[in-house]
Amino acid sequence: MTGGSVVLVATPIGNLGDLSPRARDVLGSADVVCCEDTRRTRALLVACGLPSNPSRLVSLHGHNEASRVPEVLDWVRRGKTVAVVSDAGTPTVSDPGRRLVSAAAAAGLAVTAVPGPSAVLMALSVSGLDTERFCVEGFVARRGPERRRLFERLASAQSTAVLLEAPGRVAGLLAELHGALGDRPVAVCRELTKLHEEVWRGSLGEAAEEFTAREILGEVVIVLGKAIRREPADDDVRAAVRARLEAGDTPRTAAQSVADELGVPRRRAYREALDQRDADSGRSAPGGSPGRR
Repeated sequence: MTGGSVVLVATPIGNLGDLSPRARDVLGSADVVCCEDTRRTRALLVACGLPSNPSRLVSLHGHNEASRVPEVLDWVRRGKTVAVVSDAGTPTVSDPGRRLVSAAAAAGLAVTAVPGPSAVLMALSVSGLDTERFCVEGFVARRGPERRRLFERLASAQSTAVLLEAPGRVAGLLAELHGALGDRPVAVCRELTKLHEEVWRGSLGEAAEEFTAREILGEVVIVLGKAIRREPADDDVRAAVRARLEAGDTPRTAAQSVADELGVPRRRAYREALDQRDADSGRSAPGGSPGRR
């Protein structure tokens, strides 16, 4: 029997009205619904008037996904439609499902999705920060090398970053980010689409002070602005050009290298290279009279 598929279904992150008609159709007709938490998914199906019999609901979460994959692939090969949901939002985005999708795709099985609610995309869109380039860092490691490497990436990141954190650790994370990165814009988004939705916008320093002073409830998404790239000082450009010229580069080659290295306009580096070349030529000329050639 053929025609089975894996269907990733985005489910509400708070407001049940966000479940799309197509998502309702798929969840109502799927042969199997793989759930991060069967209890939460059953409650969703009941609230939406959809079939919620236990035989349709199968657990698939971070602890059992790898062992569950062969069974799910067998269902699909036998022609079954397997819907995959997480507790809320879009599966595989900081939620289980990635291993299953990878395995199904590698096996040549059909994989599709019903797009919809996403805390990550909603927080990003309402943050007011740059959305041209962004990176989803997901849940922040509590300690150790992984946390340190995250801060190192963020220190120079030229893209907006989306972080997820438990309510009780938000204040500490904001304070640590401020200490490590200095001030940059941030949006702290809480309880998105729910009754007490809040989107707080300001600087990291202000955020650390604000959220240390009050209790934080509900799911939290932090959207962090990209690193502020400061224009290198003239002395830095001058020294970098000097090093390239002394290494034997022509002014043109030196300018390109310095522009790439320091992120300055090539024209600025080339002008400095010509000035230094002319100054060197003037010092070496008889009588020491400078002059541009």
